[in-house]
Amino acid sequence: MTDRVIKVTALTRVEGEGGLYIKLNGDTIENVRLEIYEPPRLFEALLRGRKLEDVPDVTARICGICPVAYQMSSVHSLEAALGVEINPEIRKLRRLLYCGEWIESHALHVYLLNAPDFLGFESGLEMAADFPAEVNRGLRMKKHGNQLLEILGGRAIHPVNVCVGGFFRSPRSEDLKKLLPDLEWCLNAAIETTKWVAGFDFPDFSCNYQLVSLANDKEYPMNEGYIATSDGESIDVIDYEKEFEESHVEHSTALHSLRTKTGNAYLTGPLARVSLNVNQLSPTARRLVDESSVSWPCFNPFQSIVARGLELVHAFEEAIQIIREYQPAKPSRVEYAYRSGSGCAVTEAPRGLLYHRYVVDADGKVVEAKIVPPTSQNQAQIEADLRKWIPHALSDDEAATARAFENLVRCYDPCISCSTHFLKVKIDRS
Repeated sequence: MTDRVIKVTALTRVEGEGGLYIKLNGDTIENVRLEIYEPPRLFEALLRGRKLEDVPDVTARICGICPVAYQMSSVHSLEAALGVEINPEIRKLRRLLYCGEWIESHALHVYLLNAPDFLGFESGLEMAADFPAEVNRGLRMKKHGNQLLEILGGRAIHPVNVCVGGFFRSPRSEDLKKLLPDLEWCLNAAIETTKWVAGFDFPDFSCNYQLVSLANDKEYPMNEGYIATSDGESIDVIDYEKEFEESHVEHSTALHSLRTKTGNAYLTGPLARVSLNVNQLSPTARRLVDESSVSWPCFNPFQSIVARGLELVHAFEEAIQIIREYQPAKPSRVEYAYRSGSGCAVTEAPRGLLYHRYVVDADGKVVEAKIVPPTSQNQAQIEADLRKWIPHALSDDEAATARAFENLVRCYDPCISCSTHFLKVKIDRS
């Protein structure tokens, strides 16, 4: 049998560049490698020696889609190191800021990145010709998510109003309340979105995941809580590095995260969050759960798009409630004194669990920084899922085979380097 090579040289609708190598010996799968070959970006080294006040703005530059997650994880961990306790008003504003990021990220992924795969289109723009109302609905939701980020963060991309201890300034009540009519429209749009995507034709594909996410007994988890797993574990955030371990693999410049005790991969992200926290969703989102044919916990990665729809509903409903009750935080940031110490935090980026840890000295400078993004945590699981997906994806049609692999990868919404291309596929048959 001659070698068979399938290449996708410039796949859009995911972020970053990488490749997939598959080696087959007849019908036997010998090797599957998700190859990430972009150079490391060295943010952790860049932070060492800088004033701790620089950290939120520097880490925001890691990602243009989810800068809030990096800022929130950094300020929470630095506040833990400094012993800072924020007031309830600041805490609500942080959740509102996180709602804005989930909205703009999920709306973008559902409508322009993921839905085209289920409907047979090459791009969101191509899909818009046949589904103009749906695409316009998604773009409008993203627009209003960006407006929340602009009011709270100063701008939608790489916000500048976030700081250790809170915000440089509190938004004016009238600026937030003027968004309510649009957000109420968006809540209905998110409901329609969830019903729409729940009706897609999903492949019959289930994976034996260990699901991992933040959990909180009082609210849907965004930036506080403990780490829960589908095996019933409850892990304190300070024990993250004992329970999860990064390792280098030869075929990737990106680290793989595995469970320390078992060496197994795990899944984080919307599918895990909804599965482990379904009872903490907002009332409207819970009603949609009951109406949907998707069962939770869910172990089909293709149904992650339904989880994103439910989280859109939750984010709009919570944002509306916070804005209706909003009173400006006084003060908008809590004062603190420098001291030597270390602190860590986990928050939920749109794509999943995000871990930060910092060691600071008595002069307020960063001595050590560790950042574990969600895509790094999911990479080993994506690779395992691709191995399982091969029998479903392989066919005599080269283009269809490549697209089947790409469709699975896009379900995880990976952000490899905040770029626009991802996958090159090579199949080696011997």
